[in-house]
Amino acid sequence: MSKSWNTLVPKPRKNRFRWLIYVALAAVYIWAFSGVPFNGFKETAGIITKAIFAGIFSPDWAFVYLPDGEDLLRGLLETLAISILGTFISTFICIPFAFWAAVNMSKGKAISGSGKLILSFIRTFPEIIMALLFIKAVGPGSFAGVLALGLHSVGMLGKLFADEIENIDNGPLEALISSGASRMQVLWFAVVPQVLPGFLSYTLYRFEINVRSATILGVIGAGGIGTPLIFALSSRNWDRVGIILLGIIVMITIIDLISGMIRKKLV
Repeated sequence: MSKSWNTLVPKPRKNRFRWLIYVALAAVYIWAFSGVPFNGFKETAGIITKAIFAGIFSPDWAFVYLPDGEDLLRGLLETLAISILGTFISTFICIPFAFWAAVNMSKGKAISGSGKLILSFIRTFPEIIMALLFIKAVGPGSFAGVLALGLHSVGMLGKLFADEIENIDNGPLEALISSGASRMQVLWFAVVPQVLPGFLSYTLYRFEINVRSATILGVIGAGGIGTPLIFALSSRNWDRVGIILLGIIVMITIIDLISGMIRKKLV
């Protein structure tokens, strides 16, 4: 009589000390929140909260398009342009850094290690810090936002591109090298076809992140929809805040859906 599959496969053992993990996590959370100063709510907290929710759920539809001034559509279009241009710049800049940091494309680990070190150094600076630096250098506006997104994305895209290059199949490379192909021919006919789908997928993923980042950079004066958002928050114009947040949600949702469909076809 044959035994069933359930009797043949051993059941995974339960960890007896799992409860210690939960206790440790609870202790960490309690310790973290105990250090947060709390002086109570202000007397006007309830009134301001009601005004915020009332404005958000009754947005200022007139701000969607204003013929004579800045409106929602112009702000969203500027944010989209900043993210597209920043992603475009970073993609082309990071490609040589990716081949430099890839172990299988360098003659020694010291060379690839120096490339990885430079990419890690670039990634250490957040977009906001870079935007503040560029605002001081070139002035407030969209140009500072493009430079901040473009430079910051080089570090992350370069790392992802380098990982993609290191995971390629060496069979086509060895076949072309044994047939006498030059280094450029090996790169063009054996490496690029393998890494191109991954490069495009990572670029689209980074573009989604840059759209969100571009909305934040506008808050500090780097252009985009964040600029009218911070003005509306400062003047407590909650109706305008509501329509701006609604526009950001719709734009990011549509971009995520389109980018997700494209990435599924690439990978």
